[in-house]
Amino acid sequence: MAVAPPRPKGFALNALRAVEAAGRLGSFAAAARELGVTPGAITAHVKALEAELDAPIFKRTAREVAPTPLGRRVLPDLTQAFDAVGSASQTLRREAAPKTVHIATLPALAQLWLSPRLPELRKTDPDITISITALEDPPNLKRAPFDLCVFYGTGRQGDGIAQDALYPVCAPSVAETLRAPEDLAHIACLSDAVWADDWARWLAIAAPHANIVPRGPVFSLYALAVEEAINGAGVLMGHETLVARLIDEGRLVRPFPQRAPTPETLRIWSDAPLRKGSAADRVRRHLLRLG
Repeated sequence: MAVAPPRPKGFALNALRAVEAAGRLGSFAAAARELGVTPGAITAHVKALEAELDAPIFKRTAREVAPTPLGRRVLPDLTQAFDAVGSASQTLRREAAPKTVHIATLPALAQLWLSPRLPELRKTDPDITISITALEDPPNLKRAPFDLCVFYGTGRQGDGIAQDALYPVCAPSVAETLRAPEDLAHIACLSDAVWADDWARWLAIAAPHANIVPRGPVFSLYALAVEEAINGAGVLMGHETLVARLIDEGRLVRPFPQRAPTPETLRIWSDAPLRKGSAADRVRRHLLRLG
């Protein structure tokens, strides 16, 4: 009779994934954001694996985690392995649903830039399904299930769609009360929590000696700030790529001619070169053409 002893258990895949992400990003919190779990879950996975190994993988400090010599030896292999799994998953997804394109983008871009372009995309390619996920930061496309990213950037990654610029915008009725940038000292200046320096950047060009301190509501969603500007709640520092359509429609106007260029370009990219004529490649080309 054959002897079949129990096989040794392998390490939990989630624990290995937590170790790899924490080591690559240098933070349990950053690893949690990337993997879509809580920092406590990352800590628990790492502790469980360290207990199973009876050896530490990380040294913890108040601000970061650093791999031990054991961690440094294993992390490159784990990164290579999970990159390979991510690549295989992307291939499976593209081959199984070749006409579904998954896009990751900023919430403001999803609402104000991408959404208005979807009807034209559907008209041009009605057989393609577009799935959009709003994220505050670009995902790691080696791991995340997205075909395309559309974000602002200062590098050369992917293709540039449009150069951004800053200038105040408001409802036509509000613009009638404004004659010069100095008038902003007496009106609500709407701003976005993420782009907190926008007003200072524009004022440094438009009114460098005016000593204006913009005051007004701060919004966590740029699209909500845009709606409030349309409603006449104040003057918003507009990003050209996000408000140009609303200006063309007359819903917002520019009360002052000065504009402040930014180093950021609206960019689109993928993890690997797209197969020519594939659904993702066609969507990328459409978005570049629509600008």
